[in-house]
Amino acid sequence: MSRIGKEPIQVPAGVEVGISDKNLVTVKGPKGTLTQKLDPSITVKKEDGVLTFTRPTDLKHHRSMHGLYRALVANMVEGVTKGFTTEQELVGVGYRATAKGQQLQLSLGFSHNVVFELPEEVKVTATQEKGKNPIVKLESADKQVLGAVAAKIRSLRKPEPYKGKGVRFVGENIRRKAGKAAGK
Repeated sequence: MSRIGKEPIQVPAGVEVGISDKNLVTVKGPKGTLTQKLDPSITVKKEDGVLTFTRPTDLKHHRSMHGLYRALVANMVEGVTKGFTTEQELVGVGYRATAKGQQLQLSLGFSHNVVFELPEEVKVTATQEKGKNPIVKLESADKQVLGAVAAKIRSLRKPEPYKGKGVRFVGENIRRKAGKAAGK
């Protein structure tokens, strides 16, 4: 059996989990409501605040779906209770970020500022301290949406290997290359 798939999910107090007959799982909590449609072959049972997932056979497709949907629902439960956050830093001279509502305005060395429209599920804050790189902090209950938005922001100006300039995750290690060797 899948080590991830057979692991039960503890549902904390204050979180409601609804399972419809069409394999639609809805999780409600203090940070919002999330839904996920499951593969018809995977069954979910809720007993005494514990969710368990089972699969019909040991076919490769069933094994992969078993672990996948258990992980997705576990992320939903964690998202509506604690939420998820990512932080990105803008490394480069003149790189700036300002957040206004659901818009993130980035100055990344282009001839124009980049205005990035965020989905409603994601909250953004931009901080700038003197002598430090600007930090963009993204928060959401939905881990999938948060990761997609963070990857899209990073793709606007990926860190380059020579000087390390660009948008990177806080704590990310960038492989650096040596520049041209000096002349004779």
